[in-house]
Amino acid sequence: MLVSYNWLKEYTGDTTKNAEAAAALLGAHSFEIDGFEIKDGDSIIDIDVTPNRASDCLCHRGIAHELSVITGVPLQKDVLAKTPALTPVDTIGVEIEDGAACPRFTASLITGVEIKESPEWLKERLRAIGQRPINNIVDATNYVMFAMGQPLHAYDADLFPQVNGKWQFKVRYAKEGEQVSLIPENNKEDRIIELTGTELLIVDASSDTPIGLAGVKGGRFAGVHSGTSKVIIEAAHFHPTITRKTARRLGIVIDASKRFENEPSRELPPYAQSEIIALILDIAGGTYEGSIDAYLEKQVENKVIVSTARVNALLGLTLEQEEMVSILDRLGCTVSVSGDTITVINPFERTDLKIEEDYIEEIGRIHGYADISSELPAVVPLAEINKRHYYSEIIRDTLIGLGFSEVITSSFRNKDRVQLRNALASDKSYMRSNLNKNISEVLDKNAGLTDLLGTSDTRVFEIGTVFEPKEGGIAEHVSLAIGVRLKQAGYSGKEDRPCDEALSSISTVLGTAFPAIAQGGQKQVTEAGTSFVYNQGVVEINLTEVLTHLPEPTTYRPVTVGEEIVYKPFSIYPAMSRDIALWTTDGTVATDVEKVLNENAGDLRVRTTLFDEFTKDGRTSFAFRLVFQANDRTLTDVEVNEIMEKINAAVAALGWEVR
Repeated sequence: MLVSYNWLKEYTGDTTKNAEAAAALLGAHSFEIDGFEIKDGDSIIDIDVTPNRASDCLCHRGIAHELSVITGVPLQKDVLAKTPALTPVDTIGVEIEDGAACPRFTASLITGVEIKESPEWLKERLRAIGQRPINNIVDATNYVMFAMGQPLHAYDADLFPQVNGKWQFKVRYAKEGEQVSLIPENNKEDRIIELTGTELLIVDASSDTPIGLAGVKGGRFAGVHSGTSKVIIEAAHFHPTITRKTARRLGIVIDASKRFENEPSRELPPYAQSEIIALILDIAGGTYEGSIDAYLEKQVENKVIVSTARVNALLGLTLEQEEMVSILDRLGCTVSVSGDTITVINPFERTDLKIEEDYIEEIGRIHGYADISSELPAVVPLAEINKRHYYSEIIRDTLIGLGFSEVITSSFRNKDRVQLRNALASDKSYMRSNLNKNISEVLDKNAGLTDLLGTSDTRVFEIGTVFEPKEGGIAEHVSLAIGVRLKQAGYSGKEDRPCDEALSSISTVLGTAFPAIAQGGQKQVTEAGTSFVYNQGVVEINLTEVLTHLPEPTTYRPVTVGEEIVYKPFSIYPAMSRDIALWTTDGTVATDVEKVLNENAGDLRVRTTLFDEFTKDGRTSFAFRLVFQANDRTLTDVEVNEIMEKINAAVAALGWEVR
């Protein structure tokens, strides 16, 4: 969430030296800071508000209160400090079909407003946090939402009729097949949504016409426009799960729905009404006529007992009870002490504080995690050896020793046998039933990199879970797949031999016999209850079945710590290779030639490989392959040819003859 430091200071005053200091405090005690930017005389802090704090901290007041708690300095201005007093009005009515789905609904009527551009200060506030100003009424609803965390919506009262002197609202579930036209985004066409019956609607009760998708987005019907003079401001509380499912299904995850699905306090709507009434009267004029407040299911007071001893035991601290009480008091909790226990009632906006551990976490983070020392736990006897892990590590070590690289491929595929009900993407709607296809794709993509890597072939393996349909559900097992691809295009039976050698080595280490690969197409072989599938340079083994024939391990193998390995980024640009073969003078060895080639190849050379050597008529010929690659661009033939000309000149100067 983007937070304006100038806006924060309206609540906090100058309690921190600057925006950087405020961001540092929040990062140390509350949230991760994703970014910081100076923008038009303001400092914008990008804060990653965690899900458990989204109910109260997806707004400037919530973040300001966090700073107040951390610094111990009370807020200079707190919009939640004084209980609002709204004037009742008898010209608005509301009927709520399900109190659990909509526990609270408030609406305020303001007449005689003038729709126009917002004042510059308001537009600056919204632009600072990435919002686009629209008009003074809509901007006011957005401003209060980002100030307090309570979404609001404005209706043009003249666009739907009064019945018996009342504007009649109703909150009900949608009917299957019913449609609602939503407010368009960025001057696009109206979006008409067909509903399934699980969504919650706000409707004009006089005609049963939908005027909004509750908690998600306002409807086109009764939207505020340039000629509006009477507005009804809605601030309600909608069930978080209903809101989330509707927003996710329709792909309308916007600022309002994000807040509703994280369940802000049911006590917020009147506070938001009080703020927006004052703001609209200031920037749009008009007269406040009054409000309604239908509060069907009230927020229950949550009383929790916190043990002083348990706080210190869980945190590893020795805090005095007085410090714990001080922190809880700064959080806005109602606190009473009896002996070693503290009775705590959460402030109404902190709907996340429900159990003792929640308060212990609050005490720990506000006190500061830096004071909590790290301590290794006592050694716990190993209860069980994980058989799959034990033997998988042996197989890994064996294959890596044979020049294989381990890969981890996606468990999802575009087409297979087990389809997902809720796919992550259109090309990931099935679970893999084998590793064979994935390994083949890896080989296809990497076979052209042998020159760059200095290898004669590409060797990979994977140990992973595969899924198959079975009666009444899904069956899964662990597979081992190994694959080899030679340099030449297409499959050759020569790929079989490295796979056969790998199986033989694994068999020797594990002490169980794997059958030799039958060459020439796909075959299924079963021996000792273990299945193997081989197909063009890839062999797949049902490792779960193999494990049933292996003895139970009694202890893990010792871990050997090797030499230090330094990793560096690889180039994303393609490599180019050139071959050079030359006759050398008597007494020249391969290392002499390689040294000359490398000295003249420059920084773009990444590998030099000797691939041929023979002697004839007293002269020795060496053939090398040089690979060139840049870290910042794609090389051209011209660049590489210039390097090769330099190499040829250096070779000729030594009396060597390029073949």
